[in-house]
Amino acid sequence: MTPRRQAGSGRLVQRAIAAAFALAWLGLAPATAQEADPLVPALAEARALVDAGRAREAVSKLKALDTTAPRVAQLLGVAYYHADQYVLAIDTLRPLLDRLPADSPEHREAEQVLGLSLYVAGRFPEALPLLERTRRWGAGNQELNQVLGMTYIQLHRPDEAREAIARLFGVAPESAGARVLTAQLMIRLEMEAMAEAELKKAVELDPRIPRAHYLLGQQAIFRGRLDEGIALTRRELAINPSDAMAFYQLGDALGRQLKWDESIAALQHSLLLNPFYSGPFILLGRAYAKKGQPVTAEGMLRQAIQYDPNNRTAHYMLAQVLQQLGRTEEATREFEVAEKLPGLRE
Repeated sequence: MTPRRQAGSGRLVQRAIAAAFALAWLGLAPATAQEADPLVPALAEARALVDAGRAREAVSKLKALDTTAPRVAQLLGVAYYHADQYVLAIDTLRPLLDRLPADSPEHREAEQVLGLSLYVAGRFPEALPLLERTRRWGAGNQELNQVLGMTYIQLHRPDEAREAIARLFGVAPESAGARVLTAQLMIRLEMEAMAEAELKKAVELDPRIPRAHYLLGQQAIFRGRLDEGIALTRRELAINPSDAMAFYQLGDALGRQLKWDESIAALQHSLLLNPFYSGPFILLGRAYAKKGQPVTAEGMLRQAIQYDPNNRTAHYMLAQVLQQLGRTEEATREFEVAEKLPGLRE
């Protein structure tokens, strides 16, 4: 029940990059040139639709134009990207790069959006050179550094990942802090071996660096090495005794060892520091149920559901407690709610 990571590309991040790098090159032409070029108003209208979040409408409008024209194809590729049609964006923009003037706003935007489309499509080796070229003229963009860091992790290039993430957070690349930050993103992408190496090096550099022992303990607990995980989590709490998540992690591990009283104490500490997270309430519900205190368990689980109404685990455990209390109809309703919710979680 230790909180685990979510893998994923973060579509909003990619959208933020595209927005940050949006180049209103359609409006740069002189008025006389715009009047002489019938494509300019049509492209300006399509661009406005993309900027307004109506990318699919922009695609329809652009497909009615001459899509062999580089300006139309370029904006069509951008519109496909914003419409979440990444393969079409790739197929449209890839052959276009050689047809656009080098270092022009159109070329830069096409290169940037093609790199992002390849990234979202999981084609990291193809995305990387395009993203690296984008960095030449967009070095200050924070979202770009995030995507670059994630791409380097996916390609098992930890040193370059750390450099990108260090730029993102404004820390020295070889510092303990940079290693902990990088490890957290590695864990999100389920690159545990790389993360563990970064965390151990961080602890060597600074034995009191926050979060390093917590994350090492998290990995140990996830792998079933409970004694090791508990020791590491206690070390984290020695560094930062106000860490609610570390107390939660400790309570989880102690509960797995059936040390219910110690588990309850740790979980109560977690809630004292952060009373608005459902996880400790769920574990307390389980612990009190195991200790033969179903009424207290019910209260804990109802509090968890108040904070997280769609938590299937909480509803399912509450149904079991209600069964213990002989309240069959209520238990049946809770089982029915649990069955309608997605997989067990905390």
